[in-house]
Amino acid sequence: MSPMLDADDAARLQDCVAGGGVAVFPTDTVYGVCCDPDSEPAARRLYDLKGRPPSRACAVMFFALEPALQTLGELPDSERRALTALLPGPVTLLLANRGLHFTAACRTDPLTLGLRVPRLPGSLHALSAITRPVMQSSANRSGEPDARSLDEVPSSLLDSVDLVLDGGELPGRASTVIDLRDYALQRRWHVLREGALASDDVRELLASSG
Repeated sequence: MSPMLDADDAARLQDCVAGGGVAVFPTDTVYGVCCDPDSEPAARRLYDLKGRPPSRACAVMFFALEPALQTLGELPDSERRALTALLPGPVTLLLANRGLHFTAACRTDPLTLGLRVPRLPGSLHALSAITRPVMQSSANRSGEPDARSLDEVPSSLLDSVDLVLDGGELPGRASTVIDLRDYALQRRWHVLREGALASDDVRELLASSG
């Protein structure tokens, strides 16, 4: 049985990120590493720990959909419906970053935002109480396999972060990356990386959004 995270775990993760720290935590897909999406020093530390090229963007994860929609502000109706159809879920959505949010996560492309809202299983549901977003990437060295358990997270990463949360064994397949930057104007979308949600399911969910 997977460990059950509780409200104290959620508070510790939120406090760690708010204080400029870096944490390893479980998601609905694989283990992630996260920090404050508005803190350039925290972002640089996360990139150094992963060995991630500094120009490559990271996603911003909200732990519930409504705070994400509130932060993004006035979205075109079609885009809002698409987000509501796909999220929460095991997807990363590339969106037009109209408000230039979270530039520490967007890196060299501030006009694009990668958005995650995980569909948390019961054992991780406590994390849905976290009210602030995190900048997140997979908890691995850049280019190496994703981790479905803490045993698969590099020890160099576990030993260097400020907080580690154990969610047990996860599904282990990374999120599907969907480009929605042209969706509002042209209803175009593209799957850039096939992952935990199949392309046919993406198509069906978007079709149902109207």
